[in-house]
Amino acid sequence: MSNIVAIVGRPNVGKSTLFNRLTQTRHAIVSDEAGTTRDRQYGKCDWQGREFSVIDTGGWVVNSDDIFEVQNGVTDLDEEVAAILRRTKKPVILVTNKMDNNETWLAAEFYALGLGDPVGISAATGSGTGDLLDLVLSKFPKQGEELPEENIPRFAVVGRPNVGKSSIINAFIGEDRHIVTDIAGTTRDSIYTRYEKFGFDFYLVDTAGIRKKSKVSEDLEFYSVMRSIRAIENSDVCILMLDATRGIEAQDLNIFQLIQKNQKSLVVVVNKWDLVEDKTQRVMDTFIDAIRDRMAPFTDFPIIFGSALTKQRIFKVLETAAATYENRRRKVSTHRLNEEMLPLIEAYPPPSMKGKYIKIKYCSQVPDTHVPTFVFYANLPQYVKEPYRRFLENKIRERWNFNGTPINVFIRQK
Repeated sequence: MSNIVAIVGRPNVGKSTLFNRLTQTRHAIVSDEAGTTRDRQYGKCDWQGREFSVIDTGGWVVNSDDIFEVQNGVTDLDEEVAAILRRTKKPVILVTNKMDNNETWLAAEFYALGLGDPVGISAATGSGTGDLLDLVLSKFPKQGEELPEENIPRFAVVGRPNVGKSSIINAFIGEDRHIVTDIAGTTRDSIYTRYEKFGFDFYLVDTAGIRKKSKVSEDLEFYSVMRSIRAIENSDVCILMLDATRGIEAQDLNIFQLIQKNQKSLVVVVNKWDLVEDKTQRVMDTFIDAIRDRMAPFTDFPIIFGSALTKQRIFKVLETAAATYENRRRKVSTHRLNEEMLPLIEAYPPPSMKGKYIKIKYCSQVPDTHVPTFVFYANLPQYVKEPYRRFLENKIRERWNFNGTPINVFIRQK
């Protein structure tokens, strides 16, 4: 089950610097100019063997970890945010940033915010971040509290607002509510709905349990992102909804990138197809080409045109999601893999580098992995570049059906 930490605070307090340090990346732009981060950044942090998600927000939101800055002290905006945070039921960690000069006495005034003991750090130098991460882990649910693992697929319906997610979920479930069972996970935001009819058996990862609290001012866009991330991380197959009347927008691509980062299988559903006047094959092919072009290089996924409102091709969506899940679990025997791939590699070997010839003599599929993972053993793996690795992946896809699911291809020393 996923855990999410949101880094929030007023502008220019070091949110992006801390994000980059926790995720060990440089994805977030760091600048002294307030408001540099316009879009929310998403990444992963691994601390003491536990992985969790980190979001760098463009502005402050509630129900999240919050950061203030020691150098400037407490401002009116800090007090406004703190008043909202005190009313939330989410765990809150008060972090005082930019303590580069060991000016711990400056942090004392933050006790007045009523958010507990401030944790002093320097996001720029890393000072104090280890203690912060230890505290963050202590706030997460115990691992033993997670939903029991079952050999049942988990499908998540994701997409930008008003694309038809609720409509398609209602179409899946129908009126026979007694057939499904709601099972709450450790996250208070996600609900697992067991679906057992028409020969299907899967969990529907639903985030409809979140409702706007009338007494708390909330950033609804932020919660939409949070729900999407939770649903994606807690699923095996993501059903990505697109709006046929609006085409592909930036937010669609952002959600697609989240699916890719988490290596989840994918089924794309072009919803509201009933509202499109010209439903010819030419228009459909144009739409398909645009989707694959925008989502390249990963293009081996099914695309379904339908309508949640009229229930057009709804059964096809479930069939395709179930088939994609089976592709995700597909195993190729070592004998068959070598029988198919080695002659191909001999005919089209990796390009030589620095006068040295690269030889791949053996390959196998790694067992017990979340996504299909293949290892090719070479004498000089460091000289095998990304284009050839992608060539191997494409040839695997041509020979075995991994439609809709990501594939990992690694080159190792033989």
